[in-house]
Amino acid sequence: MAQYFEVHPENPQQRLLKQAVALLARGEVVAVPTDSSYALACHLDDKDAVDKLRRIRQVDDKHHLTLLCRDLSELANYARVDNRQYRLLKAATPGPYTFLLEATKEVPRRVSHPQRKTIGLRVPDHKVLCELLTLHGAPLLATTLIAPGETEALNDAQNIRERFEKQIGAVIDAGACASEPTTVVDLTPMGDGDEPLIVRQGRGSLALLGL
Repeated sequence: MAQYFEVHPENPQQRLLKQAVALLARGEVVAVPTDSSYALACHLDDKDAVDKLRRIRQVDDKHHLTLLCRDLSELANYARVDNRQYRLLKAATPGPYTFLLEATKEVPRRVSHPQRKTIGLRVPDHKVLCELLTLHGAPLLATTLIAPGETEALNDAQNIRERFEKQIGAVIDAGACASEPTTVVDLTPMGDGDEPLIVRQGRGSLALLGL
């Protein structure tokens, strides 16, 4: 049975977020609010938790998972970023963007793309999620909360609890999120002097990226 933490969207109760962090440390998958939609998140270094995350979403190892980072300096620990890529990242973070970048050795090989060795990274602009990341003290591995066989991300915490209460450890309810997924941008072509590749246009404005 999933625990249910109803928190204030601007002043989240630390006591409840600490309980969620403890669940993540024990290998649970937690539904978290973001600045785009709800997401499923787990501990990066817990293989069983990552496997559980993929089973819930019913995705294989070729599906890009995303590291939720507190800031750009943390992101740079987990991805190889050149000056041109960094300038684009700085213009767009925090915000509803996911960037595909070459993973560093800090990223376990089992969570990066098996052929491309890339990983999704983003710095969310959501008070509750940022507080959770601070308390956790490290990035969380995440994927958009889309039910198997569906195409729309889930946005209602109570609905998420009803549908996934036997599969996840907790739901953090901070109210409705924006019901549009992140804009996904592949920055790896920039390493060869090419332009970024738009993988998915979502909530994040392309104009902010100069694209």
